[in-house]
Amino acid sequence: MRGIPAVILAGGRSRRMGGGDKCLLALGGRPVLTHVIARIRPQVAALALNANGDPARFAAFDLAVLPDSVPDFAGPLAGVLAAFDWAVQVAPEAGHVLTVPADTPFLPRDLVARLAAAIDATHDTALAESGGRLHPVVGLWPLARRDALRLALEEGLRKVEDWTGRLAAARITFDAVPVDPFFNVNDPDDLAAATRLLARPD
Repeated sequence: MRGIPAVILAGGRSRRMGGGDKCLLALGGRPVLTHVIARIRPQVAALALNANGDPARFAAFDLAVLPDSVPDFAGPLAGVLAAFDWAVQVAPEAGHVLTVPADTPFLPRDLVARLAAAIDATHDTALAESGGRLHPVVGLWPLARRDALRLALEEGLRKVEDWTGRLAAARITFDAVPVDPFFNVNDPDDLAAATRLLARPD
């Protein structure tokens, strides 16, 4: 599987961080989003950002900014749908699109390779897990599911787990020791912890 596009999901309201864009907070002297981009960009053929509001605040990152096509902050699934809509325009031949959250600065450098290796005749979707937890928005999604997701959102589906339960999804386990690669920065305590993790020599 080659030429996979990816979308970083930053469309939430960051309530636990007090609002605003938590991916723009400084981590080790750089925005959290910069760390996410550095991890993902080498693994994919094209990269975009899902975010709502004024896209100008992300101008420094040189990424296409994709707003939700579903109104009223419908949650991460709306971002996944935006990723589908973008991917079918820029890389329909890829057949899949990757999504990752904008608040996960330690993503695996082999994320795409391992998820892609799990796609087969039985599984058309691959999701990441670590430490016994599924990370349902860290996924490699088949573009063929685009219309089904749009319909599900129109019918009121909002929970990512309810959507992934409908899919033939492989779950790929990543080692959570010494650092969980899907550690996410949700609140000020998480940001402080991420700062300490970033300073580790290993």
